Amino acid sequence: MNDAIADAGRSLRHVFIRDLLLSGSIGVHRHEKESRQRVRINLDLAVFEEVAELADSLRNVVCYETIANSVRALVASRHINLVETLAEQIATMCLEDSRVRSVRVRVEKLDVFPDAASVGVEIERSPLRT
Repeated sequence: MNDAIADAGRSLRHVFIRDLLLSGSIGVHRHEKESRQRVRINLDLAVFEEVAELADSLRNVVCYETIANSVRALVASRHINLVETLAEQIATMCLEDSRVRSVRVRVEKLDVFPDAASVGVEIERSPLRT
């Protein structure tokens, strides 16, 4: 993302979730379809600040709890063959909120190779606004 930090000039803040560890049915191999495996998900959402005064109200922000619960539900819902598919589905879900300017999603499978901490994919997406 070009917006590596929050930007006051553009009223931009970053909402993030780090190292969300879930157990999911993901992968193309038979053994991956027969048992769940650990995945780590990281999200960074660049969010427009639409209100000048937050009024300490949850309705005035993008709620990371709502996002985390939606990601949990998505991972638990069905088998997914590719980490790329899961990343795209998470990005699409995050971009449904019109305040989200862009999203970076990293999905890692943690137990694929004994000599690697993780394997996976990271994507960045922005909404197609007309």
